[in-house]
Order: sequence, then C-alpha cells, then structure tokens
Amino acid sequence: MIFTRGARITGAVLCAALAVVVAAWIVRDLRVTDGPLDLWWSWADQDSGRAAAPPATSPLDPVLLVVYAVVAFVVVRSAVAASALFATGLLTLAVRLPSLWVLNSSWTDGRAPDELRTRALLCVVGMLGAGVALLVTALAGRRPPDSAYALTPTRPTQGVSVVAFLLLGAVAGIWAAWEVYWGQRLGLGAYLDRVTGESVLMPLLGTPPGWLNASIALLCLAAAVGALFHTPFSRPLGMVAAALLVGVGGPVATALRYELLDHFAELATIEQLSLVSLLFGLGAGCLALFALAREGEEDTPGAGPYGPARGQEPEPERYGYGYGYPAGGGGGGGFGPPSTPSPP
Repeated sequence: MIFTRGARITGAVLCAALAVVVAAWIVRDLRVTDGPLDLWWSWADQDSGRAAAPPATSPLDPVLLVVYAVVAFVVVRSAVAASALFATGLLTLAVRLPSLWVLNSSWTDGRAPDELRTRALLCVVGMLGAGVALLVTALAGRRPPDSAYALTPTRPTQGVSVVAFLLLGAVAGIWAAWEVYWGQRLGLGAYLDRVTGESVLMPLLGTPPGWLNASIALLCLAAAVGALFHTPFSRPLGMVAAALLVGVGGPVATALRYELLDHFAELATIEQLSLVSLLFGLGAGCLALFALAREGEEDTPGAGPYGPARGQEPEPERYGYGYGYPAGGGGGGGFGPPSTPSPP
C-alpha cells in the first residue's frame, strides 16, 4: 500500500499544529521559571522553588515537541508515513488522555488557577482530537500502488529487527515487572491512585506514573513483536517508544548530580534496582533510536516477513532489473546483447 499526497499534507499540518501547542506551553514555563536550566531541573524532579508559578509541562513535553516536528517534516516523503502518523497518534492519546480526568478532578483545585486549568483542558481536548485525526488519516490515506515505481513502505533490516526486539522487549518486561511490584506493595486502592494520578504530585500536564509506565510497556511490546515479524510499522512505532524511554530518563540527571552512582553500594536494594532500570531504559532507548533511524529495506510485492515467498519473486522484465531486458525491447535476452533487429 502507498500513502496519498493529500493524506501526507494533512498529517504534516496536524503534527505542526500539535508541535505549536506543545511549544507554547514550554515557552510559558520558561517565562515563569528562572530560565532553561531551572526548568530542566524541574523536569528532573528537582524543583528549585524559585519559580513564580509551578511549571505545567513535564519531561515528556520536549519529547512530544521533537516527535511532532520530525514527523511533520519527514511525513511528506517518507516511505513509512502512514505508520509514523499512526504511531504519533497513539503517542498523543497515551500521554494526554489522563489529563481529561486529572484537570477536571477536585483535588487539583489548589495546584493551579482555574483559568490556567481551563486553558490546559482546552489544549488537551484539541490535542486528543488531533491525535484521533492522525489515526484516521493514517488508515484512510492508504491506496494500492498505481505503478511499479510507487513509494511503498520499507521494512527494518534483519539486524535492526533483532536489536529492536531484544532492547524493546526487555524494556517492556522490566516496566511491566515494576508495575506488578507497585501493585503488590501499594494495594489495589493506592495503586489505582497511581494510575489515575489522584493525590500524586505532578505537573499540570503531567501523566500519572502508573499510566505512563503501562503505556511505555505496551508500546515497547507492540514494537518488539512487530520487529520480530519484520513489519514496516515496527520502525516508527519503535522510535516513538524509544523516544518515550529517553523522556522518562530525566531522574538519571539527578542521580549524576548527587553522585548516587559513586555511592551505589550504600543505596537500598529497591533504589539500586530503580536506578539500574532507569539507566538501562535510557541506554536501550538511545540504541533503539539509533538502530531504527537507519533506512529500511524496500518492500517487494508478495513479500513475507523476511522477503519474497517461494514462487512469488518479482519478474525482472516487469520491473526493469535483473539479467534480461524489458518486454517489448529488441529481440534477444539472456546474458548477451540483444540480437540485431530484422529489417522492415
């Protein structure tokens, strides 16, 4: 399947609009804090207390900004434009959906003025609408190829698929194990608060930690399974999941600031495991991004997960490559030059 030009333009406009909304909130936080460095430490859970008002954004907002800007730029000519838009829509819904009930809950009354909460809620509704529009565009904009030279989706190479499967599959298992641990330790009632965000101190546009970890685990699992079967959608979905892993690695900066790695043996076991998990997730996200950013293999008609199926190899004459000559040319064929055409 190919992706139509109209759908590409629509997706690019939607991603650009989402990028503008996220950038506006980051600019707002830069104005109420003591500069970019102060905002960075606030994202890393180290609020200096000098801000005129609490920041509304979280470490995921710069990740969203980069994803929206990159997708808006490359979707016009990318071979995996449909998958990229679909993955971006999933990311938007996963990160912003909890804000619908967080911003409407009574326990957030004292965290921000009503005017700011209303503005945030309107932006969230608009972003969720754009996310759904991205999903619809990705599904409705696909068409059968109209020529042999159409831009068809590409698959990750076999080596990249193996790397993505191992890294993202391991992260999915680790993040799921942490949620199982917190569910057993906190009990059902307190764990539901961790998922819904109730009584959790977080930014106005933040995502509840339980919900976020579950979303990361599911996205990584889907991308890992897709990479295992060598599917075209595994590249953009894996890059989105890897970007989320980089975004939640902010507390690693705090660990480096307070030299926790130098005193690693003095930490409690649960703190050691938490720090190791964050480091692994950050490293796995960076490696997966680097691997999946490489250009994929062209998809061939009738191809299975690892190439054309037996008996379905494309004919050289149809696509103009191989050892023969296109049908309709001069006589001959084979390995030698074409035979001399007969006189009229």
